[in-house]
Amino acid sequence: MLHPKTRWLMNAAPDEKVSALASAMNLPRSVAQLLISRGMETEESVHKFLKGGSHDFHDPFLMDGMKESVDRIRTAISNKEKILVFGDYDADGVSSTSVMWYTLKELGADFDYYIPNRFTEGYGPNEPALRRAKEDGYSLVITVDTGISAVSQAAAAREMNLDFIVTDHHEAPPVLPDAYSIINPKKPGCPYPFKGLAGVGVALKLSEALLGRIPSHLFDIGCIGTIADLVPLVDENRLIAREGIKALARTEKKGLIELLKVCNIQDKELTAEHIGFAVGPRVNAAGRLDSADPAVELFITDSSETGERLAKNIDRINKERQAIVNEITEEAVQLVEEQFPPSEQSVLVIAKEGWNAGVIGIVASRLVEKYYRPTIVLSIDQEKGTAKGSARSIAGFDMFENLSQSRDILPHFGGHPMAAGMTLSLHDVDELRNRLNTQAKEQLSPEDFQPITAVDLELELEEITIETVETMEKLAPFGTGNPAPKVCIRNVPIREMKKIGSQSNHLKMQVGDSGAKQLDCIGFFKGDLLDEVTPYSLVSFVGELNINEWNGFRNPQLMVHDIAVGQWQLFDYRGLRDVSARLAALPPQRTTYVRFSPDTSVLAQEADLIDVFEEALPKTGVLEGKYAVFLDVPPSLSFFREWLEAAGKPERIYAIFHHEADHFFSTIPSRDQFKWFYGFLMKKGSFNKDRQGEELARWKGWSKETVEFMSKVFFELDFVTIENGVITVKHQPVKKDLESSELYRKKLNFAEIESGLVYSSYQQLKEWFTDVKQHEKSLI
Repeated sequence: MLHPKTRWLMNAAPDEKVSALASAMNLPRSVAQLLISRGMETEESVHKFLKGGSHDFHDPFLMDGMKESVDRIRTAISNKEKILVFGDYDADGVSSTSVMWYTLKELGADFDYYIPNRFTEGYGPNEPALRRAKEDGYSLVITVDTGISAVSQAAAAREMNLDFIVTDHHEAPPVLPDAYSIINPKKPGCPYPFKGLAGVGVALKLSEALLGRIPSHLFDIGCIGTIADLVPLVDENRLIAREGIKALARTEKKGLIELLKVCNIQDKELTAEHIGFAVGPRVNAAGRLDSADPAVELFITDSSETGERLAKNIDRINKERQAIVNEITEEAVQLVEEQFPPSEQSVLVIAKEGWNAGVIGIVASRLVEKYYRPTIVLSIDQEKGTAKGSARSIAGFDMFENLSQSRDILPHFGGHPMAAGMTLSLHDVDELRNRLNTQAKEQLSPEDFQPITAVDLELELEEITIETVETMEKLAPFGTGNPAPKVCIRNVPIREMKKIGSQSNHLKMQVGDSGAKQLDCIGFFKGDLLDEVTPYSLVSFVGELNINEWNGFRNPQLMVHDIAVGQWQLFDYRGLRDVSARLAALPPQRTTYVRFSPDTSVLAQEADLIDVFEEALPKTGVLEGKYAVFLDVPPSLSFFREWLEAAGKPERIYAIFHHEADHFFSTIPSRDQFKWFYGFLMKKGSFNKDRQGEELARWKGWSKETVEFMSKVFFELDFVTIENGVITVKHQPVKKDLESSELYRKKLNFAEIESGLVYSSYQQLKEWFTDVKQHEKSLI
């Protein structure tokens, strides 16, 4: 067996609904099932999802606070008031700030923007910055992607007669800021039909209300913040992302052109993945390590020279960010292993002085990926006596809701069910850890700590065609809320399996019967699984389908996310020279070694070892679910079968079956040969086997060992005496059958063992074990 790394949860749609939608829309059943699993069961909803356009955007004035905000901004523009856009330092905040910059510029406003420094000011509006804005003559502040928790800051703004408009998309706290107006679809009582907008989505809605038209010319910016902020790519977000990706590919904004160049994607067919994994991290990097201003300047510059300089600088910062993340991750892993082992912690809360607060969110994500625990990573500031951090969660544990129960020790926090940011007193870190662990123990079961892979479709190889893949791709852009379809292929035979890549750390498999359809499967960073799958296994996969184009040929292929083998596996290590190295790689806690002779080397230190030196059955189930390594041969096949049936069913069997003598390859004399040889001795009366045995063997076409063996059997049966090599037949010996000779029985027995276990083919050996394990159930 090979256990999958994650829980495969099948998202099966009712068959009758799939058939009806497929027929009505003339879609492949697989695509109809995908659409239904994403909540689209009617022709109208499917048409909107696949072909929706500008007419599917909601009226921005349905958003509570929109009219008041638009009226106040228009008044400020008419009166030549100074307006300050107050943004955030992540990719969503940078995008939101840039959208407002272009909008206000188009309207002829007197304005500027301000993004606080993550390290010196922290997250969100702060009173000193607002006071400086007032001193500099600003009368209106518009927040973007921030401000919903700025209760004291809004009060300070009102006190200094500075109008304060909040536009945000984060979860609303129990007490809202006393602002001039608040635009947030998640605000309690807001009737806006779509609650999932990113900060830049809210900024685009405000832009639409101010301009009186859909700001499609800003979608190239809008798609960056939307995709990078991991909001669900459905409804308006899907339209912004889909149209924005197209707009970004043909953008005329100088800075964005240069940004695509440093990402090395300027000539590629852009996808959401390019933005999420290439563009977004670079935009985020500026605000993570220093000021986010260069990122905004990159988005708004009309100079190619300036754009090139800024893009290269951001790319350099991103490389620095990657190095810092790697270093902190190593330290964080060490801290977890030494002080907060996951076996004892349902929630990981770790803190250290000197960690860069700008990247600890990424570190938290990596720890979640490694340990699959809700995780908070904090950077300690001893001078201020505070810890500032980021949280990432897992399915089943709403991080925002759980942190909300500790508002008494969290003066500053906000976020979503899966992510949050916070600042707290250094003295409250242990208390927060204890509280969250108590909450998690009440809410999470052991199964919740195994990652989940949501599987959309289960397909047969014959169903995987280029046409099917191309139709699935019409559901793009993929991302949060609309993930790339994950398919499951079960129990397919392996045609070819090998490691690929310069470091041989990737896996390539071709699966399918020789007479049926075949499929290439690529598993990046899964090369080590080559030693965990036997070539004769039936393998199951979960992954994403795409089309591989090579030398003018186009073929579907599966990018593997997870692999499983549902049945037990036999690993044939008989005669291998590097068997010790192979065994060293086996997990000690799951591996049990079995030997039948005290002279056999164990080949592994501190191994779980079962010695079977007498023909006694083991305790029931000693091998159940284990990796069983059989080091040498048992005393007999019949005993071995009975022993295995008592020992239980191992998930894997590693066959070594070391033995000293080769009984299988030495001839076992037939009864006729024994009869002839005894008659020959009777006639001779005596025979010197040492001097004449070789000559007799040549004459009869036997081996000298055959003569020697028959002589010893006759001696054991007391038919002859042997003295100094001379055999003399006894007068009227007691009649005995050949099986009365222990030597003869052992010869037959070991020959049978060697035939069945040592020199049998792989398939013969597998069939023998399968017969013993025939009642075993499949893993998946």
